[in-house]
Amino acid sequence: MDQGDAHHCRPHLVQPVILCGGSGTRLWPLSRSGFPKQFLCLTGHESLFQLAAKRLTTLQAPGVLVAAPCIVGNEAHRFLTKEQLREIGIHHARHLLEPIGRNTAPALTLAALAARESDKDPILVVTPADQTIADESAFREAMQQAITAAATGTIVLLGIAPDRPETGYGYIQSISAEKRTHASMRVERFVEKPDAPTAQRFLAEGGYYWNAGMFILKTSVWLKALETFCPDIATGSLRAWEGKSVDGEFVRPDKNAFESIPAESIDYAVMEHCPEHEGFPIDMIPLNAGWSDLGAWDAVWNALPRDDAGNAMTGDVLFSECRDTLVHATHRLVALVEVEDLVVVETQDAVLVANKARSQEVKQIVNRLQQLHREEHTLHRKVHRPWGWYDCIDEGHRFKVKRILVHPKASLSLQMHHHRAEHWVVVRGTAEITRGENTILLSENQSTYIPLGERHRLTNPGSIPLEIIEIQSGSYLGEDDIVRLEDHYGRG
Repeated sequence: MDQGDAHHCRPHLVQPVILCGGSGTRLWPLSRSGFPKQFLCLTGHESLFQLAAKRLTTLQAPGVLVAAPCIVGNEAHRFLTKEQLREIGIHHARHLLEPIGRNTAPALTLAALAARESDKDPILVVTPADQTIADESAFREAMQQAITAAATGTIVLLGIAPDRPETGYGYIQSISAEKRTHASMRVERFVEKPDAPTAQRFLAEGGYYWNAGMFILKTSVWLKALETFCPDIATGSLRAWEGKSVDGEFVRPDKNAFESIPAESIDYAVMEHCPEHEGFPIDMIPLNAGWSDLGAWDAVWNALPRDDAGNAMTGDVLFSECRDTLVHATHRLVALVEVEDLVVVETQDAVLVANKARSQEVKQIVNRLQQLHREEHTLHRKVHRPWGWYDCIDEGHRFKVKRILVHPKASLSLQMHHHRAEHWVVVRGTAEITRGENTILLSENQSTYIPLGERHRLTNPGSIPLEIIEIQSGSYLGEDDIVRLEDHYGRG
């Protein structure tokens, strides 16, 4: 075999990149900034992020070698992403942590700079973390075609044939079907989110596709295109990357340098310039796979199974003479009588009732919560931590009661409080408790007391989850009354 044949047979190295930022405000109250929609199980038993990660692992095929995924997301969500990947058996991902949101172009650039360190110029397969795909085989087929095209230096996007005059998506105009020479179509231009009459015209004329936000291109192509069209983002991202710190799987770009990068999307920064530039050919492959980005509650209703009256439900729900209504019940029975075109979402601490056609406007409620400095826009009552979770089950004047779960072999920080004391009762498992200079073991139905100002730590030494009830008492019970003296998770 000569060198040309050997080169031809070399497999394509694919680097999956999952863009995991965003707060999903239009899916409040289920989605919150501390636990956004990509980590929610909206259409089954796995989160949108987990579904995205699993889809990308299925791209392995003869001639295609798939690397461990690269996750670009918020620093505050790092343990959520790692834990959710662990739950689906993915253990070697690389997590690039953004200290502040700078939109998708800097995020992809961090991933490209990380991929370039392999010296193999892998093909980046870039996807958001918050989409659903109904037909996995159609997705794989489109991706395989895209990878083959991207290996030649072409930038490839996946486009969705519109089935309605949608105003919430950007559009791609492609060259007409009679000019198509293979599976991909040349992109003529990108179109902003249109008004309703324009969207209706796009649907009637044909040749327009929704932009799915999935990009397939070689690492070197992205970096060269970014330097051509947005050199300030290229320079700033490189400076942030060169100043990075590495903590196991977590990679942190330099905070000051990253914050100075202009916030820009992949489309605005690069893609929209490519059709007018001969040096960066850009194609689109139609994806017919039951795609949805679940951008608002009406999209969730559209993605879920529905009864004969058009009702969709999750949880404990009863309908009587209702039509075209979505109910998501989390913790209690929700019953509806003779309503239609509604969205009802019940959580432990908030209930949303909205006209389904106006569900995009839920973000106005989130804005109002922020203005009022209310925690309901940030956290659920049940708050996930790297060691497990806690659920605030009751509170009143000078007291708060929490249910706490600690994963096996996990430990909270060594800490103390200035304003509160704590009582702990073990209800499941075994607790190893550091209290001052002493360490004790407690089993079920045993308890201890942590005085105000005492340094302490809770550890689960066992192989099953540890659950305790914590009763706080004192003059101030806020979460910021924690002085961490030692922490396994890099929290100050």
